Amino acid sequence: MAPQDYSHSDHAQKSRESKATALARYLWDRDIDSSDLESMTPDLRRKLARAASINPPSTNETWTSVARMLDDKASWAAANPAHPSSARAYVDEKIMWVKPPITPWSSG
Repeated sequence: MAPQDYSHSDHAQKSRESKATALARYLWDRDIDSSDLESMTPDLRRKLARAASINPPSTNETWTSVARMLDDKASWAAANPAHPSSARAYVDEKIMWVKPPITPWSSG
């Protein structure tokens, strides 16, 4: 029997899920949603993971799981707005990662 590739092992899957959960928590607290995450460059995602004290994921699969978790949590939070887990602790830090669009100067 051929040896199994580590990236497809049960241990690797559990590790990816654990990392994705930790990243999703970090992003949730900062009000960064899946669309914000998807618009980030790979370099910015790596910096974000390091800021969360997490070794940056080496594959996009983990980031896809993070986006799915954020969408699931947003749906749950919309249905349970009074629950303490719906709160976001560090909303003011979002600006560090997601820049609002700049309105161009009007010429006139």
